[in-house]
Amino acid sequence: MAIMAISVAPSGTAEKSLSMYVAKALNVLEAEPHIRYEIGSMFTTIEGDLPVLMDVAQRMHEAVFEAGADRVGTVIKIDDRRDRSVRMENKVTSVKQKMLK
Repeated sequence: MAIMAISVAPSGTAEKSLSMYVAKALNVLEAEPHIRYEIGSMFTTIEGDLPVLMDVAQRMHEAVFEAGADRVGTVIKIDDRRDRSVRMENKVTSVKQKMLK
């Protein structure tokens, strides 16, 4: 299972707020039953099989174009650990435990 941080945003739009475009990208995730996700202020973290995540990332990117953007920037970071299964919350818990020491 892979974990992906993704940020999809238009540039050069007439609107100052980008939340409408981000919402269109997130609607793609809502329609995916096999992907877990957490929305953050700058990135959304998604979890699932890597080929599925890559497909979803492309569809999120395209959704922003479909919402009317002429230019879209997408940033992706992937953590694909193959020695054991790790969930999004496991990574956060691990760091928080080490902070207490």
